[in-house]
Amino acid sequence: MTSLPTLDDLGRDLVRVPVWRRVVSLIAPFVLTALFFVLAWEGRWVAAVACPVLLSFLTYGSISHDLVHRNLGLPVWLNEILLSLIELLAFRSGHAYRVVHLHHHATFPAADDLEGAAAGMSLPRALVEGIALQGRLWFFAMRRPGKHRPWAIAECIAATVLLAIAIAVIPITIAPFAYAMLMIAASWIFPLITAYIPHDPSGPTELTQTRLFRGRVLSWVALEHLYHLEHHLYPGVPHHNWPALAVRLDPYFQRAGLRPIKLLF
Repeated sequence: MTSLPTLDDLGRDLVRVPVWRRVVSLIAPFVLTALFFVLAWEGRWVAAVACPVLLSFLTYGSISHDLVHRNLGLPVWLNEILLSLIELLAFRSGHAYRVVHLHHHATFPAADDLEGAAAGMSLPRALVEGIALQGRLWFFAMRRPGKHRPWAIAECIAATVLLAIAIAVIPITIAPFAYAMLMIAASWIFPLITAYIPHDPSGPTELTQTRLFRGRVLSWVALEHLYHLEHHLYPGVPHHNWPALAVRLDPYFQRAGLRPIKLLF
């Protein structure tokens, strides 16, 4: 097998993100949250529901994901605050997410890899795996010592308080409770999207344990989040540069004999 190119070989520009793109990415979750409540207040519920769906996809899959890996070049204190706040918009613990996700990178397909476990399940089992997964991930993180624990405890308390407030104001408005339920339910499909679809635990090598996806149709459907293999190989590259990384890796993948999965073209 051809040796994996280094990041220097591929280009160090892949780890840089223009300031404007960084700012837009970090503001987007708060804008989508506010937009949900504006649209709900106006009674435009179909458009309102689209906001938490998109928010959940963008946070866990890319924006929060970059904060987990500290890929955005932010001061550590700001990175940690934003990771906490942005994941709280989805009633999740950002610091528990970090512990579990980095463990996934280090150990997949190990038996104790909770994030990647759905890759070895049947489709029906993977579909229901997410219902209790966020709680299990939090307890997984809490069993491990580290600076993440005070953050995770505070995030758990904050998410519980926010949910309690959403329930308490139901007689006044259903919008906060609807938002909370949409965000919580959206996280239930994470095992399907982040483990079952992109991973193959039976693969004998790092290159074959994560599937290679290409094509314009899949790129459109996944909003340019096709690049799970590329991310596993180069976790220091922020999501903004995954498409460029994929283009530069294609010759290597071809030499390695990988055949990409496409939908139509």
